[in-house]
Amino acid sequence: MAKAHPDIVRTFFLGFIRVHILHHAAQEPIFGLEMIRELATHGYQLSPGTLYPLLHALEREGFLRAERKVIDGKVRKYYRATRAGRAALAKAQEKARELLGEIDPARRGKRGA
Repeated sequence: MAKAHPDIVRTFFLGFIRVHILHHAAQEPIFGLEMIRELATHGYQLSPGTLYPLLHALEREGFLRAERKVIDGKVRKYYRATRAGRAALAKAQEKARELLGEIDPARRGKRGA
């Protein structure tokens, strides 16, 4: 079997990470280091140099809104999902369920159920 090209794997994972960020930001305010730790529990080893540009891009795209808070004398940016971010998350969840129904043999029989 041919090995996946590293760029395509990175592209897939960055998409998964974006959805994961939206998921958490829709539940409660998040900050960068917290997300690095959370994503690490799922096997994603992200550096701040990878995560922060993703957060900034999601903010520019209108999916996240940032709020600055002073914590222990330091300014920390907290991110929350916007209405557009929650709508994008709902669409991603729908598409993920559809895709898993196609590619996961254990789920194939559950499509019509």
